[in-house]
Amino acid sequence: MAKHFTELEAAHRAFIEQQKVFFVGTAAPEGRVNVSPKGQDTLRVLDSRRVAWLNLTGSGNETAAHLLEQNRMTLMFCAFEGKPNILRLYGTAVIFHPRDAEWAELMALFPPLPGARQIFVMDLDLVTTSCGMAVPLMDFRSERDELNHSLEKKGPAKVQEYWEQRNALSLDGKPTGI
Repeated sequence: MAKHFTELEAAHRAFIEQQKVFFVGTAAPEGRVNVSPKGQDTLRVLDSRRVAWLNLTGSGNETAAHLLEQNRMTLMFCAFEGKPNILRLYGTAVIFHPRDAEWAELMALFPPLPGARQIFVMDLDLVTTSCGMAVPLMDFRSERDELNHSLEKKGPAKVQEYWEQRNALSLDGKPTGI
């Protein structure tokens, strides 16, 4: 049975810190709904009502485009190991770019990862848990390193060029603010 909370409790935080992957869901008022898997060491619980995650360069930039029109966001964590559990965080988010004054302070929360594109800070208005008994058990082997190697090889100038060519518009042609 699903349980609802107004903020993160210690058990929620511990569960989040154990997860190797999480999913981000956003939608603009019109167009496609986006759900993206995220990994690496890119999520921080700031306090019981706020989280931040570092968005790395990828093939698209849907989340950013959606948030410029509708700042709603959902994060979902699933237990693929151990006791079944699904944790969802609902709220609104703000985008920070490397050009923003807040970037250095926020970036200090994360390891230096190549291609750091945005940091999203999410204010939570609802936290839910549900059973997760239909989620399969899977064993974690390792993080993938292909993205980091690719972005290191490109270097900052080529990554910026990639952003301008491939990450400036969403699938629906909406600006991403990159």
